[in-house]
Amino acid sequence: MLRRGRLGPPAALLLLLGLAAPSRAADLRIGYIDSARIFQEYDAAKEAQARFDRQVTGWRDEAAEKQKSVDQLRSEVRDQSPILSSLKRQEKEEALQKAISDYERFTQDIWGPQGKAVQENERATGEVVSQIRSAVEKIANDRGLDMVLDSSSGYIIYANKTLDLTSAVLDELKSRSPSTNPNPH
Repeated sequence: MLRRGRLGPPAALLLLLGLAAPSRAADLRIGYIDSARIFQEYDAAKEAQARFDRQVTGWRDEAAEKQKSVDQLRSEVRDQSPILSSLKRQEKEEALQKAISDYERFTQDIWGPQGKAVQENERATGEVVSQIRSAVEKIANDRGLDMVLDSSSGYIIYANKTLDLTSAVLDELKSRSPSTNPNPH
């Protein structure tokens, strides 16, 4: 997507490359990966995603139960309010407000900006990202590359397929995985 005004990372990169000394820019060796494909095909990434998805399902189930409780109390207050004493009506309304507050606090604790979902996602993917980064660095060093970009970010408009390191990174990751290295006893 093109943006007006401030230069985004790709435009700034191209500007820097264009301003670099012509001899150095011609020597620049670049490759790229498709991190989305790596996350789809790398078993450790798929397992981390599955664990996170199970956790999210549990949180959603708990949130649904809390919402159900709020809805039930709201219905009771609405339907029973005319026949309840003012003291009982006040108790029901307080119970409803507490249930709403509990539900809102729970959803904020889980899905808020610093919530458990964000923290757990970072924890679950942190190790995988570290493994991928290590494999990319190894392949880039082995091939003498100066820079590796990520095509899944959407910033690469065109690249020669021979620069695609995704399969090599997947192979490197698989070679490091204990489950793919058979150990004869």
